[in-house]
Amino acid sequence: MQATDMESKRLKPHKVVGNGQHRRATYTKVCDQRKRPIRGLWVRNGRFYAQITVEEPVTGIKRVRRVPLEGVTTEPQAVAKLQELLTQRRKGALPVLKRTPKFSDYADQYFNYYEQVRDAKRESTLYTEKIIINHWREHLGHIRLDRITRALVNSYIAKRQGAGRCGRTVNLEVTCFRNVMRRALDDNWITVLPTQNLRPLKWTPQKRSLLAWEEINRLCTVAENGEASKNGRQFSDYVRLMAFCGSRRDETLRLKWSDVDWPQKQLTIGADGMAKNRKARVVDFNPQLEKHLLTMRERKAPDSDWLFPSPQRGAQDLPAKSFVETMRLVRTAAGLRRFGFHDLRHYFISYCVMAGIDFMTIAKWVGHQDGGILIGKVYGHLSNEHAQRQAQRVNFGTTISEEAR
Repeated sequence: MQATDMESKRLKPHKVVGNGQHRRATYTKVCDQRKRPIRGLWVRNGRFYAQITVEEPVTGIKRVRRVPLEGVTTEPQAVAKLQELLTQRRKGALPVLKRTPKFSDYADQYFNYYEQVRDAKRESTLYTEKIIINHWREHLGHIRLDRITRALVNSYIAKRQGAGRCGRTVNLEVTCFRNVMRRALDDNWITVLPTQNLRPLKWTPQKRSLLAWEEINRLCTVAENGEASKNGRQFSDYVRLMAFCGSRRDETLRLKWSDVDWPQKQLTIGADGMAKNRKARVVDFNPQLEKHLLTMRERKAPDSDWLFPSPQRGAQDLPAKSFVETMRLVRTAAGLRRFGFHDLRHYFISYCVMAGIDFMTIAKWVGHQDGGILIGKVYGHLSNEHAQRQAQRVNFGTTISEEAR
């Protein structure tokens, strides 16, 4: 759409005089060889500008803008560039014609949005993204969104790897950056992602040491003695449950007795929609899990629906917030240097693998969405004793044995 006569009057060149002497450079109309003004073309300080009416994608308001024409030095080039912009506008492919914000400023807008929109992102996810995006701020926070190129992204990747970050960590950081830039794409600040077709880095999963049941039992025994913490019994139940069902730290705290299906012998994890992937999953009872839940039921608090009610809940029925401090105290008292909550999840998966359970079933129990691929890469390692026992089960058949003689 061409600018109206009223809009043209508002944008007519004017002179601003300061102190009666200094005269600011003004916009003047571009004229053709016959001295006739070319509609929509202006020049100032030797630089050509296109005057074009554009519609704001969010509000729908039409505004007249003067757009600097990059790489244009002559009047015919300016005319051709103007016609190109008009053609792109008709096709709905007009590039961003407004001054885009810097990455650091837009990152603030990104987080403000998700902090105001409920349930769009979990608080823990936003916390992690903020830490990662701070690294990107240091690298390109001063650069405007439409000026961020693949070369800048690649230089960030190289810098992080040079600082000793593994491929998996860098891939995660690129994913968080891509989330922000996708939001900028949706807001029409950019027309293409700088990470488009960017391949993730290859990385070798680190093999985790296998936790022994003796270590778990020692931790729980010290906790139950009550020497390190007052809520040692509850902490012990918490640790054993995660070891027997493979649940994550926070989702275990949110379990209710209504999540336990005694007739079907199943435990539902993430029924509140707060699991990592926001999908509930079902863990079928194994003998240890069923026995442990029965033991916990005998000690169930009569005034709470939570498996792990808060000791400070008062009249309200609230779950325990965290056992992090208790873990630190009990771990020190038990003399265990490296023992974390995620080690219990690893313990469950590893012993499921060594029991011969297929990876797809294990993935369903622990909430992996890849059908068991990650388990095969990271959790598929076996203890030496198990591998030796499995080797004794290999049978090449009597026919081969007789032929070998």
